[in-house]
Amino acid sequence: MIELYLDADACPVREEAYKVADRHQLVVHVVTAGNVRVPRDPRVRLILVEAGPDAADDWIALRIQPGDICVTSDIPLAARCLKAGGRALGPSGRRFTPDNIGEALASRDISQHLRELGELGGGPRPLAQRDRSRFLDTLEQLVQASKRSI
Repeated sequence: MIELYLDADACPVREEAYKVADRHQLVVHVVTAGNVRVPRDPRVRLILVEAGPDAADDWIALRIQPGDICVTSDIPLAARCLKAGGRALGPSGRRFTPDNIGEALASRDISQHLRELGELGGGPRPLAQRDRSRFLDTLEQLVQASKRSI
């Protein structure tokens, strides 16, 4: 059975993910070190991890299985999920694949370096409605692909 993992602390598309998971009767692991509310649903499991830079990432990476899907903006976590045979999706609908994860990691490293030099400021831009729609479409496609591959 396909399971959905949400790197939930900074996940702006939890509600959208719950909708897709409900439609497909998926178990959802909402992994957080903070205060995240989840729907009252036996398939939605709130996982509280210790505060720390990689605690949620480590929890997810140790448990994700082939065909499972992780929603994260953390590119190194996406790479770990892909390595374990899972699928990874960013909140804006960007699908991470073995073909594009190297480029995504390199781009992340360059951006981090530029921020350290003071050349870049701020975080990611707020999600627009088209990003949320793209996320829903891509998550639906990943669920369908995972179902076919099992």
